Amino acid sequence: MALERLKSCQNVTELSAELGIHRTRLYKWRDQMEPIEDGQGSAANSRERELRKEIRDLKRLLGEKALEVDFFKGALQKVEARRPSSSGSGAKGSTTKSGS
Repeated sequence: MALERLKSCQNVTELSAELGIHRTRLYKWRDQMEPIEDGQGSAANSRERELRKEIRDLKRLLGEKALEVDFFKGALQKVEARRPSSSGSGAKGSTTKSGS
């Protein structure tokens, strides 16, 4: 049942959370049930193998980018929390003019 849902789901992370199964476990199950042969196969099989590999690579990269975004969001929140709050007057600070 989980593998059938995996085939049609848009967000594997959400599916894994819903099922209480780590997403890598879902991928391992899928690969065990639908192994990609390394031997000689038809051209369609070869193309499917290439596309599956590309999808795996893209999902891995997407996961890495999501982690980076989470990291930078947290860092930004920390920086904003440390930034002193403005006085709220809205007036510009005084500056000196050079030259005269």
